[in-house]
Amino acid sequence: MKTYKLAAIPGDGIGTEVVDAGVRVLDALAARDGGFRFETDHFDWGGDYYLKHGRMMPEDGRDQIKNHDAILFGSAGHPDIPDHITLWGLRLAICQPFDQYANVRPTRVLPGITSPLRKVKDKELDWVIVRENSEGEYAGVGGRVHQGSPLEAATDVTMFTRAGVERIMRFAFKLAQSRPRKLLTVVTKSNAQRHGMVMWDEVAVQVAKEFPDVTWDKMLVDAMTMRMVIKPESIDTVVATNLHADILSDLAAALAGSLGIAPTANLNPEREFPSMFEPIHGSAFDIMGKGIANPVGTFWSAVMLLEHLGENTAAGRLMTAIERVTADPRYHTPDLGGEARTDDVTDAVIDAIRGSND
Repeated sequence: MKTYKLAAIPGDGIGTEVVDAGVRVLDALAARDGGFRFETDHFDWGGDYYLKHGRMMPEDGRDQIKNHDAILFGSAGHPDIPDHITLWGLRLAICQPFDQYANVRPTRVLPGITSPLRKVKDKELDWVIVRENSEGEYAGVGGRVHQGSPLEAATDVTMFTRAGVERIMRFAFKLAQSRPRKLLTVVTKSNAQRHGMVMWDEVAVQVAKEFPDVTWDKMLVDAMTMRMVIKPESIDTVVATNLHADILSDLAAALAGSLGIAPTANLNPEREFPSMFEPIHGSAFDIMGKGIANPVGTFWSAVMLLEHLGENTAAGRLMTAIERVTADPRYHTPDLGGEARTDDVTDAVIDAIRGSND
């Protein structure tokens, strides 16, 4: 029997609740399959750790998890700590050194969930957004001088490297090539940002030559938001910078019904480091401890985790269980207009896993 080492990092807020649910579901899948198991290590890093130790995770934190097969992450964000400290001290402190440069965010309308777009019922919205996850607007280059004085200045420098743009562009073209429609949209803002974004456009033209079977177009990011709302059926795979895709993927999740159902894979495609899987909803402290957090985003992230590990049968079984549960309004949490609790949804998914037939 194969044993996978899983690092579970709940982080802050409802992350603790949904990661616990995710581990329960993964264990149920392993028991149902019988061919693999998870050995899970739990790490209490996050805001509470920071309040005790002055940092979001131990100095040797990455060394503690670098040999795990995958990371299941909850969220980073605490009401008593500035957001840039929680993000850079935990999530980005893992993503960037582990070179998880491909952030992949699938979006579609799951059974039983209603999109706020009146013309969307099902296949009209079925997207994958690929976000460059290691540089760009979140490179961390910049600084502040003369703090507190009238002369104070602050800079955040957007850094693009040709190597970084080429690898995410090639990843996105390959992903588009693997999907039935073989359609890719490259999103930039090259009319206003005439250096880095123009390089993105040039690299897209170059890489596209390697994928003659992929149909591609490009959009300015502001026009892309309109296209997502007005013509969702015209979109399939999307690639964009760190900031642009961060914003577009939140819009995509909302258009699919709720941020609570949206998953993320932070991939190191070369597998030199473990990849990390997380829901996109954040810490949501306003509902922490109420037992009503939607765990579907974590479960869908677990599907991507299983696919990354090569456990495709188990991944398909979990996705089927998720769709069966979302199709039943009894298991809709408040973000979907229902009254179900986190445990209700988790138990229903586990029951669906145990009762599934291959």
